[in-house]
Amino acid sequence: MNIILLGPPGAGKGTQAGLLEDKFDMVQLSTGDMLRAAVKAQTEVGKKAKAVMDAGELVSDAIVSGIIGDRLDELGPDKGVIFDGYPRTAAQAHALDEILSERGRKLDHVIEIAVDEDALVDRITGRYTCANCNAGYHDRHKKPSTEGVCDVCGSTEFKRRPDDNEDTVRTRMTEYRGKTAPILPIYEERNIVSRVDGMGGIEEVSDALNAILS
Repeated sequence: MNIILLGPPGAGKGTQAGLLEDKFDMVQLSTGDMLRAAVKAQTEVGKKAKAVMDAGELVSDAIVSGIIGDRLDELGPDKGVIFDGYPRTAAQAHALDEILSERGRKLDHVIEIAVDEDALVDRITGRYTCANCNAGYHDRHKKPSTEGVCDVCGSTEFKRRPDDNEDTVRTRMTEYRGKTAPILPIYEERNIVSRVDGMGGIEEVSDALNAILS
């Protein structure tokens, strides 16, 4: 299977992709991770990408396509993949069609993890972690048993990500909608788009995804 997993930051894409990898023996392909790996490995495409980034320019669609193609060739034809963060434009969607077709692959599903913006703001802005062991907590949904003391290690130091604030979350949502709006109609015409409610628990969302893919 080859699928695209869509969803704004904070929707739980990474968590769900990890679960899908285990259950269906798939590999998550994040363009950012692949780009960094290609640069580190000094592949031909990686060298081109490094030159572009060193010049302070954006990596072209052609370079990204090359990196995806190389990674698919490494995996071989029998390994299913989850595309995360790509495609983001109509041009990239058509480029992905070509990449897959050249390797005898096709897209089977495009799944959007849908979220309620206000609820997502609450989820993200309320989260914090133990500064010592990184155990996760939330202002309303998961407080330590003893206020100010980590349940796991007993530390009294906690931290929040600086970008976990309402303005940043709403900006990300706007950017996400702007990026996904052009590509969804392409896949909706093929009847391969599904949506799951991302506001449920991890197991609920996982069950919904499994039902689509099984």
